[in-house]
Amino acid sequence: MIDVKMWGRALDQMPKLSHSEWQALDPVAKWLIACRASVLFMTFTAAALGGLMAWRAGVFHWQLWLTTVLGLVFAHATNNLLNDYTDSRRGIDKDNYYRNQYGVHVLEDGLMSERQFWRYLGITAGIALALGAWLVFQRSGLTLDLMLAGAFFVLFYTWPLKYYGLGEPAVLLVWGPLMVGGTYYVLAGQWSWDVAWLSLVFALGPTTVLFGKHTDKLEADLSKGVHTLPVIIGERRARHATLAMICAQYLLCLLLVVFSSFSFTLLVVFINLPALPRLFRVFAQAKPATPPATYPASVWPLWFSAHAFSHTRRFTSLFLAGVLLDTLLH
Repeated sequence: MIDVKMWGRALDQMPKLSHSEWQALDPVAKWLIACRASVLFMTFTAAALGGLMAWRAGVFHWQLWLTTVLGLVFAHATNNLLNDYTDSRRGIDKDNYYRNQYGVHVLEDGLMSERQFWRYLGITAGIALALGAWLVFQRSGLTLDLMLAGAFFVLFYTWPLKYYGLGEPAVLLVWGPLMVGGTYYVLAGQWSWDVAWLSLVFALGPTTVLFGKHTDKLEADLSKGVHTLPVIIGERRARHATLAMICAQYLLCLLLVVFSSFSFTLLVVFINLPALPRLFRVFAQAKPATPPATYPASVWPLWFSAHAFSHTRRFTSLFLAGVLLDTLLH
């Protein structure tokens, strides 16, 4: 039976389910949960930003944009599935590891057999490849290079990039110039450095979320031999680096207004400044040993990543509104 309510829940959070609840789900709900669909909005937003910039330049094409959006979303879903498979096979997610505590891990929780998992993964990756191939056929040029670069990060983000401190820079590159700049290129047929710089404002958001998550589970990663960037630089520096990236988002918006073709509307993001003191207080000290009384039990043990995620959602909404207003004025 189709459960649209569960679709919405899976798009909003990472629900924990019993075996009986899982078995009652329809295939779409299972796919949304297995591929962690709640984080796919960041990929959709990246494609939306690239589309807005193409619209601003007068080169927007609905069919190309929709294909690009779907291709990127399915590529991201493929990466999430591969991430869980790789970490499971390498023993990282064994013994109630961090990943299992805040959401369903279909392999570690025994909700899917490997055969079922590979069926989901094959279909997801196949759709992403088919959509990418169609775009290459339609646009040629750098489209193939962008697709191959995306495929590289899909295949190798979990290992070896994440294991050796390269996962965080990869996310900044992927959610910035590759996704936003790539979407613009597919629509416009040419590269834009203005769009590439603008994309970094957005890409810093997902990067802060990832930095926060890797800081949350720094000790667990270290014990498993996963040397993320927070593990390499240490917990205190990781917290400060996350705050620096959050500040950089606001500074970049200001610089883009002063030194590029973007208007003052980008400064709408500064409406969010009153929320920063509380965020700074959170990142100024180590993660608490136990969650505060009012903290959602379903979110713990995520702490820094949850606060970074909340900021990213608010900032990104304001940022997109500013870009949209700039486009309308332009």
